[in-house]
Amino acid sequence: MVDAAVRPSTTPDPRESATAPRIDVARLNDALMGTWGDVRRQAREMIKDSAFWRKDELGKDDHRERVLSQLHLLVDNKAVHRAFPKRFGGEENNGGNIAGFEELVAADPSLQIKSGVQWGLFGSAILQLGTKEHHDRWLPGVMDLSIPGAFAMTEIGHGSDVAAVGTTATYDPETEEFVIHTPFRGAVKEYLGNAALHGIAATVFAQLITNGVNHGVHCFYVPLRGEDGVDLPGIGREDDGLKGGLNGIDNGRLSFDQVRIPRTNLLNRYGDVAADGTYSSAIDSPGRRFFTMLGTLVQGRVSLDGAASWASALGLHIAITYATQRRQFDGADGQEVVLMDYGKHQRRLLPRLATTYAQIFAHDEFLQKFDGVFSGRTDTPDDREDLETLAAALKPLSTWHALDTLQEAREACGGAGFMFENRLVGLRADLDIYVTFEGDNNVLLQLVGKRLLTDYAKQFQGKDAAALARYAVGMTAGKVFHGAGLRQLGQAVTDFGQVARSVERGLREEQQHDLLAGRVQQMVADIATRLRAAGKDKALGARLFNENQAELIEAARAHGELLQWEAFTDAVHAMDDAETKKVMTWLRDLFGLQLIEKHLAWHLIHGRLSTQRAAAVSSYIDRLCARLRPYALDLVDAFGYEPEHVRAPIASGAEKQRQDEARAYYADLEASGQAPVLEKTLKRQKR
Repeated sequence: MVDAAVRPSTTPDPRESATAPRIDVARLNDALMGTWGDVRRQAREMIKDSAFWRKDELGKDDHRERVLSQLHLLVDNKAVHRAFPKRFGGEENNGGNIAGFEELVAADPSLQIKSGVQWGLFGSAILQLGTKEHHDRWLPGVMDLSIPGAFAMTEIGHGSDVAAVGTTATYDPETEEFVIHTPFRGAVKEYLGNAALHGIAATVFAQLITNGVNHGVHCFYVPLRGEDGVDLPGIGREDDGLKGGLNGIDNGRLSFDQVRIPRTNLLNRYGDVAADGTYSSAIDSPGRRFFTMLGTLVQGRVSLDGAASWASALGLHIAITYATQRRQFDGADGQEVVLMDYGKHQRRLLPRLATTYAQIFAHDEFLQKFDGVFSGRTDTPDDREDLETLAAALKPLSTWHALDTLQEAREACGGAGFMFENRLVGLRADLDIYVTFEGDNNVLLQLVGKRLLTDYAKQFQGKDAAALARYAVGMTAGKVFHGAGLRQLGQAVTDFGQVARSVERGLREEQQHDLLAGRVQQMVADIATRLRAAGKDKALGARLFNENQAELIEAARAHGELLQWEAFTDAVHAMDDAETKKVMTWLRDLFGLQLIEKHLAWHLIHGRLSTQRAAAVSSYIDRLCARLRPYALDLVDAFGYEPEHVRAPIASGAEKQRQDEARAYYADLEASGQAPVLEKTLKRQKR
C-alpha cells in the first residue's frame, strides 16, 4: 500500500475537499477480491514468503529446480488440494481452487503455470475423465507430487485442432493393451510442461482405434519412467530449451514408439473398450462426446483469464505508483510536475485501469459459473456450453490486455521500467504465451462467433416461408434487433452550450449499453445474412465463411467486451457506499466510452452516433481521466497488493525519497545564496 504521504501531485487531493467523493479502499478491495476473497487472501499471505519468489538471477536449469521445490512447498501448505475429492483430503472447492491458483502469478508466473500443469491439467484429466478406479490409483500421488506428470494434448502439427491429433492408441485384444504410437513427426507431443525433466507419467490424448474403427480422441494414462528413474522403452523425450518466458518450467516433447499400456489405463468416463475390443459410450454422437471431454478441462482458460487480469493489476500498481512520484519538467509553479498530472500519461494508464477493473469483475462472475458447473449445482449441457463460450470470449480479451498493459506500463516508466528488478519486462515476457496456450485467442473467438450465429439462427426456427420472405425483402439485418430502425444515440439530448457536456449526459449507462450491444447484434446479423446465401452449397458456404471470418471474430470480441461492461455495471450497482459508487461509475463510464471511441468509425458508418457526438467522445474521455486522476492511487491500492507482492523498487517510495532529496538540495542551495545564476536569467536582466 502507498501511504498518503507518498502522494506528491500538483492536482489537489480530493480528500481535502468537503464535497468531493472519497473511495472506501477496503470495501472496494472486498469487491475486487470477489466471491473467494478469503482464499485469495490466504494465497497472498502464503506467497509473502520469499521462498515462493522468482529469483531473476537464476539461469534456466536452476530456475526449473527452484520452481519444482516451490511445488513441494505448495503441497506442504495444502494450497493445491482444494479441487480434489474430500476422501483424498481435498475440499471439492472448484472456484476457490482457481482463485488461489491465480494469485501465484504475483510470486512467479512459472510457479503458477507449472502448478497448473500438475494439478489443473494432468491431475484434472484423471479426475474429470477417469473413474473411481483411476482416482484411487493415481490421485493421491498427483496430489502429493510423488507422481509429477505432463498433459500431452498439443502436437507439433495440431495445436488448437485437437480432434485432428495424429497420435494413435490401437487396442490389441490378444494382450488387452493399447498401443500408443507416434506415426510421424507432426504427431509428436510438444510444449508440454513437466515433459523435459520432471514428469514420470502423462495423460496422452490419442485417436482410439479398436476393431478397425477410429472412435476419435480419448485420454490415456501413460507411464514415462520406471521406478529406477529411467525412461521406459519406446518413450522419446526432448527438451524445448530456452523460451521467450516461463523458463522455470521444463517444457519438452514426447513421442511414443509402440508403447503398450493396460486396457484399464484408458480414462473411460465417457468411452470404454471391453476386453474383446468392443467400444461403448453413453454419448452416442462422436462430436458431442469429444466436446464433452474437452469441456471438462475448461478450467485452464478460466484460470488464465483471472491470472492475466491480476497481472495487469500488478503492472498498473507499479506504473501508477511510480507516476505519482516521478517528476519531469517544470510546471507553471516552477516545480517539476509528477508524471500522472500530464494528460497523456492519464490517457495511457487510466483507461487500461478501467479495463482491468472490468475484467476482474467479469472474471468473478465467470468463476461463479465455473464453480456451479463443476460442483454439480448447475451442471447441465446448456450450462456447460455457456461456460465454454464464456471461457472462449473472456480469455482472449484479458490475455491480450495483459500484454498491452504491461508494455504500456513499461514505457510509462521509461528506463526504470526496462530494468528487470521492476518486474514489468519479466511479467510481459512470461505472460506472452498466455495468448496462445489453452487455445489460440483468435481460434477461441471464432468459437464464440459460431455460437453467436447459432443463437441468432434460433430466432428463425419454426418461421414459415412467408415470414422469412418478409424478413428478406426490404429490411436490413440490423432491424431484426432494432425494430423500426436504428437510433442515433444522444441526438435528443439538449446541448447545454457545450457538446462534451451533452455527451456526458447522453452517453450514460443505458446509452453505453445500447451502443455496445447494438454493435454486437448488428455485426452478427449482417454476417448471418451474407452466409445464408450459401444455402446447402458446402463449397460456397466455406468460401463465404472465410470471407467473413475476420468480421465474425471481431463480433465475438465485441461480445466479450459487452460481457465485461455488464459485469462492471453489475458490480457498481451492488456497491452500497455512495461515494465509492460515484467514483466507480466514472471508472465504468471510462471503460465504456473508450470502447465506443475504439470503434467510432463503425458507429458513424452505421448511424449510431452523429458526427458531432462522435467528435466529442474523445474530449469527454479526457475529462473523465482528469476527474479520476486524484483517485489513481486509491484505485490501485484497492487491488490489495502489499510490498512482498509488488517487489518493484520504483513502487516502493524510493522515487519520492529521491525527488524530496533533490528538491531539498535546491531549496537549501537557494537559501544559502550560493546558487549559480542561470544564463537566461542574466540575459533577461540585461534587457
